[in-house]
Amino acid sequence: MSSRRRPFRFDPFWDLDQIDEMMERFMNEAFDQAKDREGPIFYGFSVSVGPDGKPMIQEFGNVKPGLKGPELKEEIEPLVDVVDSKDSLMVYAELPGVDKKDIQLSVTDESLTISVEREKRRYYKEVSLQTKVKPDTAKASYKNGVLEVTFEKAVKQSKKQIRVE
Repeated sequence: MSSRRRPFRFDPFWDLDQIDEMMERFMNEAFDQAKDREGPIFYGFSVSVGPDGKPMIQEFGNVKPGLKGPELKEEIEPLVDVVDSKDSLMVYAELPGVDKKDIQLSVTDESLTISVEREKRRYYKEVSLQTKVKPDTAKASYKNGVLEVTFEKAVKQSKKQIRVE
């Protein structure tokens, strides 16, 4: 912790200083664990506004918080963004440094699993889709390290009121 004490009056940067110190400690612990390990270390987060108007924080990389400090994973969890439009759902995933032939996709009407198994770079992410989709309509493309998967939305069953006679 910082030797700096919380001021009596409002200081908007005090919380940012605390977050910066926590991140520094977290990454130092992760680097200490990775001294004998080969391969890259990734950690990041993305902040966006969810469909309900509330902020959503998504972590990505191969460093995850654990009970005993940061844990290094073999697979990198890619940054993923899900975009919901009127008739379709698009999933974007950052997968730099791989060939499209190495990307494995598995889909259900509610989830998408992205997996890449290469000698030097492995990715894995299970994405919960916000709405039901038609898995057989999935189309995927990969360009400049970004995977794009597009689905048609499943037709919602409409409710009909029935009058009792």
